[in-house]
Amino acid sequence: MVKDGIYYAAGLSAGGAAVWWLAGRWFSLPLWVVAAFCLYFFRDPEREIPEGPVAVSPADGKVVAVQPENGANRISIFLNIFDVHVNRAPIAGRICQVEYHKGQFLVASREEASSRNERNTITLQGDGTSVVFKQIAGLIARRIVCRVRQGDRVGKGERIGLIKFGSRVDVLFGPEWEILVRPGMRVAAGASVIARRLDMAHGPAPEAYGA
Repeated sequence: MVKDGIYYAAGLSAGGAAVWWLAGRWFSLPLWVVAAFCLYFFRDPEREIPEGPVAVSPADGKVVAVQPENGANRISIFLNIFDVHVNRAPIAGRICQVEYHKGQFLVASREEASSRNERNTITLQGDGTSVVFKQIAGLIARRIVCRVRQGDRVGKGERIGLIKFGSRVDVLFGPEWEILVRPGMRVAAGASVIARRLDMAHGPAPEAYGA
């Protein structure tokens, strides 16, 4: 579990106990419910990371777009409030750039959220390729957490941060990558293969779950 969830749940539980003492248990019930939801929301399950020349999903959620963008192919993944919100590195390599952009808080499932919402853009280079992915805030999600800095080295599927309470993640791949997902598919961070290298030998790629 992400430690933030423990802090939120502890604070809400303390508030619930105080309201119970002052006003009765029924008035404290909403705080207990929200505390339990925080423990659920900030869960952080272990994942089995696929090997080979493939890229994994940086987020749990539903693929809402696969389309070209500025010479690359963009995969957009929408996270609802019931998805795991821990973000993971799609490939192994070195963090070349981390750039924060101020913006709006449109509904994250909308196409314009990719370019207009508040976001954090991370460029990752490794094994002769470069992958860009964006942590994008949504209507409710207004806190982007990034735990890596420029110059850090990360493994494929390694935890790099999270976005709190509903959000979107975009991943941009160059022409050396074959996109393996399509809109409507469900993917799991660190476990679902979303692209594979065309310039390297490979066998059949694992499928995303919930297609």
